[in-house]
Amino acid sequence: MLNKLDFLREKYDELSLQISDPEVIADSQKWQKLMIEHAHIEPIVNKYSEFVNISKQFEDAKEMLKDKIDDDMKDMVKEELKQLTEDLENIEKELKVLLIHKDPNDDKNVIVEIRAGVGGDEAGLFVGDLFRMYSMYAERRRWKIDLMSTSEQGIGGYKEIIFMIKGKGAYSRLKYESGGHRVQRVPDTESSGRIHTSSSTVAVLPEVDDIDIEISPNEVRVDVFRSSGNGGQSVNTTDSAVRLTHMPTGIVISCQDEKSQLKNKDKAFKILKARLYDKYQQEQDDEQAAQRKSQIGSGDRSQRIRTYNFPQGRVSDHRINLTLYKLEAFLNGDLDEMIEALITTEQAEQLREID
Repeated sequence: MLNKLDFLREKYDELSLQISDPEVIADSQKWQKLMIEHAHIEPIVNKYSEFVNISKQFEDAKEMLKDKIDDDMKDMVKEELKQLTEDLENIEKELKVLLIHKDPNDDKNVIVEIRAGVGGDEAGLFVGDLFRMYSMYAERRRWKIDLMSTSEQGIGGYKEIIFMIKGKGAYSRLKYESGGHRVQRVPDTESSGRIHTSSSTVAVLPEVDDIDIEISPNEVRVDVFRSSGNGGQSVNTTDSAVRLTHMPTGIVISCQDEKSQLKNKDKAFKILKARLYDKYQQEQDDEQAAQRKSQIGSGDRSQRIRTYNFPQGRVSDHRINLTLYKLEAFLNGDLDEMIEALITTEQAEQLREID
């Protein structure tokens, strides 16, 4: 741990020089990126400086005991050593918490994509239930929802919903929602009362800034077309819908919910940036597979993370083996107990690695 702290202190000093360099300041994007890194390291370096200072006081006090001092002074030094030992233990615990890897995306807004999986119409209805659940959770935390793209199905469900949640720390809490969600319930159309199992997939992507990723205009084909609703009915009479095709990766994004072509194009590019950033992050994570095993929020889309069982009124998270018997409240946005448990588990795993 001390080696890592020494490295961070050197890195901090180096960053302090860089952000004061006029050439770096002139490059606003580079300066902003370095400032974010500098601000992230600063509390760790300050706490480490406190640790170093108290360690020196501790060593000085130990040396005093070796000198010829009277009994009263010796008792005072022993008492001081006891207090300094306690202080060092507390600071060491604080340093371990500060050294827990902070995801650089934690404070960002998120783009949430929910898609119907197996289960036909029932899976599409479940997409709507999950969208409502996350919307109500956002409302509890005073975050804002911006609907970006929808693809409806005939009986009131959705093939896909894409929306943005705007609020400080949104990604830090919702990143654990990425993965497969399974629902077990009796559909309204099931006359025999047989329990039906269906699923939906959730992807939680951080909103990407221009400094995080750049897209060359030459790599994106932009097509415009007329928006249409269910049954092919025209939503409006202009070519306002936008389809983006990122040719190097084959990623295709379509947005048609807005009446303005410019607004649809802006939303489509935001989704494309988030998808590309996520793709590159996933590739990096795959290269560090061993490290990923300790990360609860790895966001593996193929991983079934949660089951919502209506007959028993329970919701179970399979990553941490936690079951809550409050399904109705959970679907009404009461997610904090589950999210806090996921955060605590991940932090405990990271602390083990530091030890």
